[in-house]
Amino acid sequence: MTALLRVELEPAFILHHRPFRDTSVLLEVFSEAHGRVGLVARGARGPRSRLRSLLQPFRPLLLSWQLRGELGTLTGAETAGRAARMPAGGDRLMALYYLNELLLRLTARLDAHPALYAVYGTAVDDLVAGEPVAAVLRRFEKRLLDALGYGPDLARDATGQAVDPAASYRYDPALGLAACPDGITGAVLGSSLLALAEDRLAEPRALADARRLLRAALDVHLEGRPLKTREMLGRLRGG
Repeated sequence: MTALLRVELEPAFILHHRPFRDTSVLLEVFSEAHGRVGLVARGARGPRSRLRSLLQPFRPLLLSWQLRGELGTLTGAETAGRAARMPAGGDRLMALYYLNELLLRLTARLDAHPALYAVYGTAVDDLVAGEPVAAVLRRFEKRLLDALGYGPDLARDATGQAVDPAASYRYDPALGLAACPDGITGAVLGSSLLALAEDRLAEPRALADARRLLRAALDVHLEGRPLKTREMLGRLRGG
């Protein structure tokens, strides 16, 4: 028989929630020490439950639960700080849900990533604070891939040569970077690769190249399944 795991006041965020049975809620949470966890919050939709307003995405929480197997039971919840004022809508709010969808799709349950938990919290704070959406998302995508061991080498090409800022490259998820003529489909500048590696994403070309490269790297691990939030972001931005 699987041992019962008891967790007390674990820092966590709600990634997704949906109704479960009569008054309960099924949660997917991302926790600092235990990674992604599936939990049932019994009675959370009841008319007098304090959990109804508390268990919301993007709010830092301290959660307690018991777990045996794949699905646990929430036993307590507290705020871990003042709730931030959330965007009312638009691409900034959709970008927040995009972070959550990436974690839901690319992380496994009970696979702890404390550093990634911190990266996620920073990305949420940055989006809520009004930081440029594209730069925040590219930074998160890169750090997510790095944390999961999928991050591309941005300093050297597939032959081991140092990336030339003046050259152009194509990214092959199986092989890495390969030099190519500028202007061909999928080409990114060497200077953009180095800017991404050094978190310098102010220039439009660097941002566009980072988006192209990181999408290619992510899509391999999404295995052809589209991201709903990515599609919505594209519509909100007009393509």
